[in-house]
Amino acid sequence: MIKRKIVILGSTGSIGKQTLEVIQDHAQEFEILGLSAWENIGLLKEQIIAFQPNIAVVKNEYLARKLKNELGDSVKTKVFWGIEGLKRVSTLDEAELIVVAITGIASLIPTYEAIKNKKNIALASKEALVVAGDILIRESKNQNVTILPLDSEHSAIFQCLKDEPKNAIEKIILTSSGGPLYNLTHSALKQVTVQEALNHPIWNMGDKITIDSATLMNKGLEVIEARWLFDILPKKIEVLIHPQSYIHSMVQFIDGTVLAQISEHDMKIPIHFALFYPSRTINNYNRLDFNKIGQLTFKKPHFNKFPCLKLAYNALEAGGTMPAVLNGANDIAVSAFLNNQIDITEIPTIIENTMKDYTPIHNPSLNDIFEADYWARKKALIWCENIKLNLNQE
Repeated sequence: MIKRKIVILGSTGSIGKQTLEVIQDHAQEFEILGLSAWENIGLLKEQIIAFQPNIAVVKNEYLARKLKNELGDSVKTKVFWGIEGLKRVSTLDEAELIVVAITGIASLIPTYEAIKNKKNIALASKEALVVAGDILIRESKNQNVTILPLDSEHSAIFQCLKDEPKNAIEKIILTSSGGPLYNLTHSALKQVTVQEALNHPIWNMGDKITIDSATLMNKGLEVIEARWLFDILPKKIEVLIHPQSYIHSMVQFIDGTVLAQISEHDMKIPIHFALFYPSRTINNYNRLDFNKIGQLTFKKPHFNKFPCLKLAYNALEAGGTMPAVLNGANDIAVSAFLNNQIDITEIPTIIENTMKDYTPIHNPSLNDIFEADYWARKKALIWCENIKLNLNQE
């Protein structure tokens, strides 16, 4: 049997680890050509020993040398570092699928380079499409590359849209659990601790994405991602709070039909779908038991209580480099909250103030996007400092 050759960028993160677990369940089907981590060389070393990739990539030369020394001469994996290392591993000639699970805007360059080199993409890093969706989608069409979403919501939409003509779509409905804080009052939100915000009721994720879920920014970023993945106008993308999270998303068509993708809370299911696409193959992951579910409930999101969602729509409407500013400012604000420097309700305030100070560049280059991101982070840091200064004066 000819094995499908895979590269995983971000192999030590939550999605990367689960992707390797899926591949391990089907070891006869796949070969790992490359892995990347950033600083977690302990786990990366274990993965290299288990999967014997040709190439591994880490953050810098120091970590690369340390990892290579720990691996010893018996392990033939070549170790590279930095952005050049990511470019190298994401464009390997033999690679058939690049799984992009790097956190943040750092995913943009290797994703772009992989697409330019005609590599199909399984995309978990939404930020790449958030900040440069127009560029990436245009290049993917030029290169005849398929971008397969790994997010459960976008995988759901992708599956619901299969073989359906674009003009038959009335709207896309992105579902959201609401996160851990949805039912709190605005005054109660101000008192939320970091630990409370990290206590997601459904999903076990990294700190940053869990806080984004708590503010509904994660859903806002998914709106922007959906706009580009499915080439659909923002006004046709609706967000619906669905606390049980069994319906991962839906598509409503012009005849009134609604198709929904429903499955257990298990990221291995959309990962498995993407790895084997366009086929469906058997797995042993948890099956949904409708007798145990009980009610499925839905409600509209509170835009006033969770303004990050509205800010994402605003950034999408402004276009150009504004989504990069939204994303960069959000990164800084979330970091400030995780470090107990601001309360969670001040995250959208910092983002909004940063966006108000910025005029977007339209039809941007990748350099324009990185400059906008850099500007937004600097400006958001100033707003964070202003908030801390006001708190100290009080």
